[in-house]
Amino acid sequence: MRTWFTTKPNFAAVKSHISHLVGDSAWEGHAANLFESSSSVVSYAKNDHLGFEVYYMWGGSRRRYVPDFLVELINGRTLILEIKGQDSPQKRAKKDALDQWVAAVNQAGGFGQWCGDIAFAPHQLQDIIEKHAVS
Repeated sequence: MRTWFTTKPNFAAVKSHISHLVGDSAWEGHAANLFESSSSVVSYAKNDHLGFEVYYMWGGSRRRYVPDFLVELINGRTLILEIKGQDSPQKRAKKDALDQWVAAVNQAGGFGQWCGDIAFAPHQLQDIIEKHAVS
């Protein structure tokens, strides 16, 4: 990964192949702390400068959706996790596109098993991780 510089807060990471997580919000820092301490998380990466995008349609045009985290769980699944505040029609369009992407990549095979979810409040993160780690 290319080096880049930031003035944003960052957190040292052990369970990530990227040495530090750059937090776009305090909530993302909370998520990183949860990933680091969770026995259900094998590894994770903040989806920043990784190039992972999901395309969706909104307002008659194609748009890019860049989920916040990729999280490898103990059951071998890769969780695509988005952290958002309030729900909205556009966020539902992104979630629908993510669900279609996950179904397509799982059906194609050869890329492991994937799942996706959105957290609308910090207290939901642990439940989301556990839900996808056991199913």
